[in-house]
Amino acid sequence: MKIKKNDILTIDKYIYEALYNNKTGYYMKKNPFGIKGDFITAPNISILFSEMIAIWIISFWQNLKSPKEFNLIELGSGNGEMIDQIIKTFENFPLFEKCCKINILEKSPYLKKIQKNKLKNKNIKWLNNLNQVSNLPSIFIANEFFDALPFKQFIKKNKKWYERNVKFYNLNKPKLLDILYDISKVEKKIGFKISYKQKFIEYSPSAIEYLNIISQKINLNTGGILIIDYGYWDTLMKNTIKSIYNHKHVDLLNNFGKADITYNINFKIIQKILKNFNLKINGKTNQKKFLLNLGILKRAEIISKKLPFSKKADIYFRIKRLIDKDSMGELFKVLLATDKNTKFKTGFVN
Repeated sequence: MKIKKNDILTIDKYIYEALYNNKTGYYMKKNPFGIKGDFITAPNISILFSEMIAIWIISFWQNLKSPKEFNLIELGSGNGEMIDQIIKTFENFPLFEKCCKINILEKSPYLKKIQKNKLKNKNIKWLNNLNQVSNLPSIFIANEFFDALPFKQFIKKNKKWYERNVKFYNLNKPKLLDILYDISKVEKKIGFKISYKQKFIEYSPSAIEYLNIISQKINLNTGGILIIDYGYWDTLMKNTIKSIYNHKHVDLLNNFGKADITYNINFKIIQKILKNFNLKINGKTNQKKFLLNLGILKRAEIISKKLPFSKKADIYFRIKRLIDKDSMGELFKVLLATDKNTKFKTGFVN
């Protein structure tokens, strides 16, 4: 859409236009990943992250009784680094590799082009939407996917709820505007009382739509979804919106289309949504415990045995970034939801 003077957009529509507008959207015109981008994700820090995810996927497949055909779906593949390393790990397991049908859901044509170039000669299906996922046992992987979706904000003032909007008084200087809102409309739509004991609400309607389709696929065909993302487990929701440009926090309203806009996932809300869609929560932890449980340090020990000190130090420095509590270790949470009949705890046992 073309924004005009005095237009008012709900915050999720503002975020959508900033990130996903076909011509000017942040994710639609550039590669934001890596040192030259605005942020670095775990797969870009160490290939061991992707290796651990690959081993986890193989273990889950075995737990599903090794179906002869199954779907692996990566939600939002970024620059393709994680799935590339996962596929390389799969090559060491030919029986598994033969059964695995790899799918990528990617909204950005720009990033899709990067992925297709990186993953050329690989047997991968790019999806336009999740309804295209075939009816086979399915494992969904969402690493930093949900925090990139547009989200709504509501604030309680004097016992009344207001929805947060952005008004373009001047095209170059938009301002926040809170408009009175009947919160029961949201609660009717999502199926639970999200406002209960809250003063602030932050949630993504897009996330609910995705989780609805994913849950239907999992319930119909068996499988699960692994979610790894910035987030928190507090019952009380808070305002976590942030805008990031060139690895720095910048003003949300001054960098339209030039900066990433993200937020911290409230995993309590995600859990409620998944339970509403009849999925079972099989595990929840943080990234540090998840990677340690999967044996990332043992793997580092094996591959670094005969390496010179400098290379060995680099491997452990990168792992430290993934598991350190002041870096990604505790900021990132990990959640596994499956169909009701699946029992699988790998990565979640302390």
